[in-house]
Amino acid sequence: MKKYRSALRLAASLVVAGASVFALAPSAGAAAPGAPGFAPVPRRAALQQGLDALTGRAGASGAIAELRDHGRAVWRGSSGVADLTTRRPAPVDGEFRAGSVTKTFVATVVLQLVAEHRVGLDDPVERHLPGVVPNGANVTVRQVLNHTAGLYDYTEDPRFAYDSDEAMRRLLATDRWKSFEARDLIAVGVSHEPYFAPGRGWHYSNTDYLLMGELIRQVTGNDWRAEVRERVLRPLGLRHTFLPGDATAVPGPHSHGYLPLSDGPADITELNPSVAGPAGELISTTDDLARFDAALLGGRLLPPAQLAAMTETVAADAQPPSRYGLGLMQLRLSCGEVWGHPGGIYGYVTYLFGDRSGTRQLAISANPYDQRKGAELVPAVIDLIDLAFCGPESAS
Repeated sequence: MKKYRSALRLAASLVVAGASVFALAPSAGAAAPGAPGFAPVPRRAALQQGLDALTGRAGASGAIAELRDHGRAVWRGSSGVADLTTRRPAPVDGEFRAGSVTKTFVATVVLQLVAEHRVGLDDPVERHLPGVVPNGANVTVRQVLNHTAGLYDYTEDPRFAYDSDEAMRRLLATDRWKSFEARDLIAVGVSHEPYFAPGRGWHYSNTDYLLMGELIRQVTGNDWRAEVRERVLRPLGLRHTFLPGDATAVPGPHSHGYLPLSDGPADITELNPSVAGPAGELISTTDDLARFDAALLGGRLLPPAQLAAMTETVAADAQPPSRYGLGLMQLRLSCGEVWGHPGGIYGYVTYLFGDRSGTRQLAISANPYDQRKGAELVPAVIDLIDLAFCGPESAS
């Protein structure tokens, strides 16, 4: 039987492995998305065909997406089924686990605190979280946000590996119901040797964003979830975005997530997401995520200086090279660059990207299942993202 990558590690693999194909050669003379003259909105039929590739050639059980342009949804699509038992269609307005897209929300709050002069990007972590990180006096907030701190990713610890049929059955029976405290998960991460000295490399690490959640608590006196709600969700009216803590259900209409066991699919929709916390517990919709991306890149959530800092990138450890900012990933398409974040958690993958001006956004959620076709998922997503921003040049 094939071994399957731990779903908690998927968020990291979407950035690292995904980046190896998330870079298309720019076409000659093409304008970057958001610049005058970038491609008109493609026809809805072409976008739907691109979405259908996720459930066809890529083997997802369901997929939904929304494309926004100049402040309005110009296309919403659904493909595949919400669950494999009833075969109901995937709900286009459904809620889903968004995984590491959570990091962009957390980074936004940290940068708001920077704008308020309560945190400095070059502050040592030790200043705000004394004794939590070995060598914390030499690790900066900026390095944690852009994954150059070198801290070991706790999800790579063997206790979080579900790479066999037996391990996935243990996850389904017991482990998915467990509650975790961020400090305990951070302790798992820092119990391992760092990947490198601070600032001397790049490695995606979920431990980094658990630390940022703790930093928010230390600086504000409030749980990071409360700060995200007050600073981001409520001002933007994101009424279908949730930070569930240890609540196990996905509220409202939703597609189910599955693990592929040797004797058939196993529903993993319900789980305790405290194992991901500020690194990946968010539940949202494509509409809420697209509106968040528009507000962030359009300058509604951060002052210009902090938004500029967020989009200052470092080279990610992937071939061909990609770039990572402060909770934002920069992807190069055939006509320019888009900004956002992928996410993955058991049964769900999410992609959220928009142009730098906040003009156009694409949000995608899919439920990967058929492992025989799994290698096609990222290429199919890339094709759809490139279509949404770069053409063909025929309006709907």
